[in-house]
Amino acid sequence: MATFDYFRTDLIDESEEMVRHRTATEKNRLEDTRGVEFGESRLGRVVLTTVKVDEEGEERIGKKKGTYITLTVPALTTEDSEGMEDLSRVLIEKLNEMIAQKTPLNKGKFLFIGLGNRDVTPDAVGPLTMDRLKTIVPEYYSEDGSEVYVYAPGVTIQTGLETAHFVRALVTEIKPDLLIVVDALAARDSSRLCRTIQLTDTGIHPGSGVGNSRKEVSEETLGIPVIAIGIPTVVDGPVLIADAIDTMFGYIASKISEKDRPSSRLSVSPWLHSENKDADRSTLIPIFGDWSSWPHEDRIQLFEEVLTNHELRTFISPKEIDSWVSIYAETLSDTLTKWVGDLKNSN
Repeated sequence: MATFDYFRTDLIDESEEMVRHRTATEKNRLEDTRGVEFGESRLGRVVLTTVKVDEEGEERIGKKKGTYITLTVPALTTEDSEGMEDLSRVLIEKLNEMIAQKTPLNKGKFLFIGLGNRDVTPDAVGPLTMDRLKTIVPEYYSEDGSEVYVYAPGVTIQTGLETAHFVRALVTEIKPDLLIVVDALAARDSSRLCRTIQLTDTGIHPGSGVGNSRKEVSEETLGIPVIAIGIPTVVDGPVLIADAIDTMFGYIASKISEKDRPSSRLSVSPWLHSENKDADRSTLIPIFGDWSSWPHEDRIQLFEEVLTNHELRTFISPKEIDSWVSIYAETLSDTLTKWVGDLKNSN
């Protein structure tokens, strides 16, 4: 099968050079990629992935030079307040690390921008975060001007203005020392939806993950440090189809591997209630053919190729997306409020 770059994702650790990094072979391949420094660790329940890309790495993997940090709580749910608190705590820690090399900002001016369309729920996390965050503006306002600015410019289809032009006008007028952008992202792995925060100092291309890329918002285009905070809220439809089929194959392979065990003979149901991830999937070949043994990524590529120009080519969000967006708007606004307060009160 020919290789095409059909995958749409805003997460760097889902890019072609870093996709999944779940096996030793893939990790070794990544470590051998010149220009890319990769690290993975765990802080409590938060899986922390740090990717640093230099000029050579930018050319090799097609991702902009800079630092990318992803924070993931794999089993996060909408009721998991402890998991959200863990994400908030680590986000503050990594924000501080990211600005450590910048000009001291405790006396500086901050501009917070929430990108996205508030009328489309999966895209509303940026504007809704700004709605909550703007309550801190009076605390940092004086007749001499404000130290904190908060704005949600909407999207081009609502305003007729290119988002990057809107942001540039604000930066030119306000002259902030730091711009922080909050936006919804697209993922290529359904397990990442609403369980991950990506933090980067490379700026952002609004809409790039869903194939609707607008002009860049970055330090290079604006002349000030730009930090982007993103939440993956949608996944490409073909990816979800491939995930579902992969789950089905795993389930059937588990059933086949368990059929002769005494525990299965005692089961009151003909089906298993869990998947054995180590089950031999070669047993599926006589049933489904060779494609049942393909790597997961190859199946995704197949569906991407077949559905590229089909009406089934769509983006999908979790059924609890209303709750997720509300939770992240609250979490991010509270996190940024605390971060600004701590920074302003530092010596």
